[in-house]
Amino acid sequence: MATSLTMAARRVAAFTRFPSSATPSLVQRRGLAGAADHHGPPKVNCWSEPKNPAQWKEEHFVIVSLSGWGLLFYSGYKLFTGGKKNKEENLVQASQ
Repeated sequence: MATSLTMAARRVAAFTRFPSSATPSLVQRRGLAGAADHHGPPKVNCWSEPKNPAQWKEEHFVIVSLSGWGLLFYSGYKLFTGGKKNKEENLVQASQ
């Protein structure tokens, strides 16, 4: 009860601070309605146009890019370290 009276008193105080001609210009009319406007062509899923990364959605581009870099590093790691390990195992088996 006390909070509703406090809120009502604040509203009255806010309206009395400004002259009545200034209040309509202070009212926000559109909010965030302009954020939904698209600029340029719509973005598509990466599997819809796999050869055109400029048209992909941002999150799909990030996932594909990180996957590609991960595959590149992992295959490089396996290429430089995995091959030597197999040769050592083969040498140990051949000598026995």
